[in-house]
Amino acid sequence: MYIFNKVTVNPQLPKKISRLREIANNFWWSWNTEYLKLIKKMDVDLWERVGKNPEKFLSQIEQKKLEQVAQDDKFIEEYEKVLQNFDGYMNSKNTWFNKNYPNNKNDLIAYFSAEYGIDEILPIYSGGLGVLSGDHLKSASDLGIPLIAVGLLYKNGYFHQKINGYGKQETGYINIDVSNEPISTVKDKDGSDLKIFVKFPKGRVYVKIWQVNVGRVRLFLLDSDIEENTDEYKKLTMTLYGGNQETRIGQEILLGMAGVCLFRRLGINPTIYHMNEGHSAFLTLELIKCMMKDKQISFEMAKDIVSSKTIFTTHTPVPAGNDIFPIPLFEKYFKDYWDRLGITKEQFFALGKSSVAKTAQSRV
Repeated sequence: MYIFNKVTVNPQLPKKISRLREIANNFWWSWNTEYLKLIKKMDVDLWERVGKNPEKFLSQIEQKKLEQVAQDDKFIEEYEKVLQNFDGYMNSKNTWFNKNYPNNKNDLIAYFSAEYGIDEILPIYSGGLGVLSGDHLKSASDLGIPLIAVGLLYKNGYFHQKINGYGKQETGYINIDVSNEPISTVKDKDGSDLKIFVKFPKGRVYVKIWQVNVGRVRLFLLDSDIEENTDEYKKLTMTLYGGNQETRIGQEILLGMAGVCLFRRLGINPTIYHMNEGHSAFLTLELIKCMMKDKQISFEMAKDIVSSKTIFTTHTPVPAGNDIFPIPLFEKYFKDYWDRLGITKEQFFALGKSSVAKTAQSRV
């Protein structure tokens, strides 16, 4: 027997409960769990099998069960209540931010982090930093703070661990099935997938843009695993904290510099750039370069302006939690960048040298 093609038929939501998928595609449910309780009632066994993923659940539930709950008055009553709460939340203008900062309605915070722990179904986090970032987005949504976020879409996420029969840890990676995640591609004005690029030593690295809705906050995830890139560059966004120092510097260039390029492409001009840890620190270089070009000003003036527009959160105040790259690696990835800033090579490297490196150099 030959199989020429496959046809996937997704269940169709009855009109009475047609907005279940809309809410499934917003992580609002991850801290407003009445929705999850509603979903679970439809098929508790399936709910467990799909790993408590509402998007995947609605793609696999039997059509007859959807029809049954659509005729259940008790279920419809609970559904309408959840819907009312969701709409009231998303459309409310009476937020903490609006009440306390009525004159700052045009401000916007751009938030950058290497990981986000929003919910376990999207495993692009490893621990505390990711949970902090996820909670920042949820809190900003609840408070009505105008915030937009950037991260990386790790297709293999962070490693999964288990203990074998000898008591040793074994690690492995599980590929994220993007089609079953509550995320969507960002489109350009022509309706095609939005892609941007940054320059690397061996050419351009393109990233596709995905959007995650976290209540009222938008999170953009950058994905280099696309056909425009070489195999080497496709792997840049495959794993969180994987690879070597070269992988890490590549990831941090994408997060910081491509993140800035994304906002410029979308016509978004943040008031403040918030770096959660140093993984996105290269955004400052991109901002300075763009500021010099847009306003035709000197490096020093642009640096001062960028300094006033950037803030930094220290999450792990120990050497192991902060990346330090050797000078040769920096030269490889930022060759001639100092010329674009109108400064010398020595001035460029002095911007990011650690106190240890500066002390060692002074002793030579």
